[in-house]
Amino acid sequence: MSSGPTEFTGQRQQGAVVRAAALLPGGVVGDGRYRLLAQSGVDQRCAAQLWRARDGQLNRDVALTVLVGDPGDPVAAGNARRTLERAMHAASFTHPGVSRVLDVLSPGSGVKVSEGVLGIVVAEWTQGTDLIDLIADGPLPAGSATRLLEPLAAAIEGAHHAGLVLGADHPQRIRVTSDGRLRLAFPGPRPDAIARDDVKGLGAILYLLLTGRWALPGGPAGVPAAPTGPDGTVVAPSILHRAVPHELSSVAVRSLEDTSVGGIRTSAAILQVLDQIAEAEAETALIPVVDGEADSDDDRAVWTTQRPVRDKARRRKLLLSVVLLGLATLGVVAWLGIQIVSFFSESPNKGSGPNVVVTQSAPSGQPGQSTPPAPQPGGPIKPASTTAFDLKGDGDNANKAGLAVDGDPNTTWKTDTYYQPFPALKQGVGLMSSFAEAVRFTSVTITSPSAGTEVEIRTAPSDNPADFGAQKVIGKATLAAGSTTIELTAHDPTQRLLVWITKLGGGGSSNRSEIAELSFVRAK
Repeated sequence: MSSGPTEFTGQRQQGAVVRAAALLPGGVVGDGRYRLLAQSGVDQRCAAQLWRARDGQLNRDVALTVLVGDPGDPVAAGNARRTLERAMHAASFTHPGVSRVLDVLSPGSGVKVSEGVLGIVVAEWTQGTDLIDLIADGPLPAGSATRLLEPLAAAIEGAHHAGLVLGADHPQRIRVTSDGRLRLAFPGPRPDAIARDDVKGLGAILYLLLTGRWALPGGPAGVPAAPTGPDGTVVAPSILHRAVPHELSSVAVRSLEDTSVGGIRTSAAILQVLDQIAEAEAETALIPVVDGEADSDDDRAVWTTQRPVRDKARRRKLLLSVVLLGLATLGVVAWLGIQIVSFFSESPNKGSGPNVVVTQSAPSGQPGQSTPPAPQPGGPIKPASTTAFDLKGDGDNANKAGLAVDGDPNTTWKTDTYYQPFPALKQGVGLMSSFAEAVRFTSVTITSPSAGTEVEIRTAPSDNPADFGAQKVIGKATLAAGSTTIELTAHDPTQRLLVWITKLGGGGSSNRSEIAELSFVRAK
């Protein structure tokens, strides 16, 4: 989906629109040295056209970032000069995730540039395909998106350590290499770009890979913009596509946020999560075939997110896979046998586990005040409704929340699987139960197979996440496998109780909890 030849509109001057000379395929720029082959895009934010060109002297293809505008406009000329200076400084930085800057041309450099051209950044050509062409058929799987983005994130992290800004915040500046890496193919950061813009660019590119939508201003006309919520923030990728892991979704959204609290402000933080997800997922799916231009055999390579292996290594891996498959099959058969024997030998209450009672101490009162007595149990009470609760989004497996109160311990509500434990990217998740009237509660019993899960029982003034700070904790527990009864401290009548999970079961890169049943006991 490369843009066609464009007559670029430059800066406004005294109420009139100054137009730069049109650049067309077959034309020459840079003192006649570079012949334009095909336009790859337009970055309207900085009056830049992105071209594939042919270096007539060295007989090789190059990537040109052509800055266009009116040479008589001091603002346009100053912005172009700043971009060229920054590109020249970045020429000393080398990384596989960035095309190497070969030359920087300006009207004052002794090289004649074309009319209406304020400067040119010349970089090595990146064989592969355009990023936008890659997602033309739809979003990519999370594992593929992670592997693609890692090299670019590493390049940005290295550049920031060197005090450089790369300008990787526009999708048409990025290409996908033949071996499956995202690469900044058209260097030349905007004159006002800062390191934070590179981080936002990473978040926006990740968002694009996961959703097919662009989440920053000034994107290509052919790419739909990311949807936004009532507060103006972009809708999380995991809401648009439920298969997107929450960690990856959260990284994309938080990278775009300008807030000092909760926002991701460094490429190192993004890279850390990408590394963890890449280690946890053995992604084997092939990325679509790269369809390059007809005059380059290298551009027609089929690439994959996996590194190529030698034939002997491939055979060894294949043999090992067959052996492991056989062992896994034997394991499954043995497990099924054990389950069948257990089914007929154990009581009907199999799997309920021990009933653990956690007694909560009432908070100490002020000197001279008596501690209010704990309420006496009256009887069970069923909620009118139970919904998944999350501080952002609609909660984990929101459509399955009712399974936690359906009276059937064989059906469970499950959280999503998280690669990092709370609170790395989230404070927690939970289930909000609403009752027909405000009552006092004496205990909550949680039946769960997820031992080690830590929960809080909270009274809630509403089901609005914005009121989370007004909630009151009236009980805490670490769940055992089976039923755990949490005795609650004295509290005012409430119509809502939140079971808030602050630590998930499992561990490593697989953190998840299940709740089979919630039972509530009201006070007399």
